[in-house]
Amino acid sequence: MSLYAKFFVMNLKSQMQYKASFCMTLFGNFLVSFTVLLGIFFMFDRFSEIDGFTFEEVLLCFATMIMAHSLAETFGRGFDLFPQMLGNGEFDRALVRPQPIIFMVLSMKMDFARLARVAQAVLVFIYAIPNSGIVWTWDKILTLVLMVICGTLVYFALFLIYAAFTFFTIEGLEFMNIFIYGGREFGRYPFGIYGEGVLRFLTFVIPLALVQYFPLLYLLGRETTPLFMFAPVIALIFLVPAYGFFRFGLSNYKSTGS
Repeated sequence: MSLYAKFFVMNLKSQMQYKASFCMTLFGNFLVSFTVLLGIFFMFDRFSEIDGFTFEEVLLCFATMIMAHSLAETFGRGFDLFPQMLGNGEFDRALVRPQPIIFMVLSMKMDFARLARVAQAVLVFIYAIPNSGIVWTWDKILTLVLMVICGTLVYFALFLIYAAFTFFTIEGLEFMNIFIYGGREFGRYPFGIYGEGVLRFLTFVIPLALVQYFPLLYLLGRETTPLFMFAPVIALIFLVPAYGFFRFGLSNYKSTGS
């Protein structure tokens, strides 16, 4: 952890060298997410609820997914930029260092400008949590914490799969953005509103519904089974095939010669 902390400080100092640029990037990230939030606001300005979910309940979905995605993007940025690392030889340098390769990729690339979206998610939580009508007992608080933490790890697993494909294609595959960024955009609303087929796919294939829709039902009291409370923990099984696929790609990796 001490070594990671040193990399953390190095990345932060390097990005703060140009403070005006960094602050404008922060503001830009905040503004982009704010326009999405405005879209939700205008939707509920016209309709009082969506598939039985109120404005504040939908805001819980929005804040949870944007915080989880932004944390994964901040600290897992190296896997999002993996094609660049393969192309310019950075990955080859990481391979010869005496540290686990995933640790090296994580520590070499961090994007602190994404924390602007985390700050926005916190502000949304500050409004939505007391106005959602939920009685916040210890189990509801734990459920919300699990939604954010496990959601971050599921998004990280998607970045890992994206990087694994890059071992074979060199260039990144854009279709993965359907799940990585599309999952974030669709996650602004409860996944159940998109239909049974989409919900099943996001439960058994890409388990984003396990960190958003099902625990939300528990928060709202629509489901009382503890299985819904711990659905985000079940979603962590997704890390196993993601890591296995990455190791498989790594075993077949051939340097680009850069």
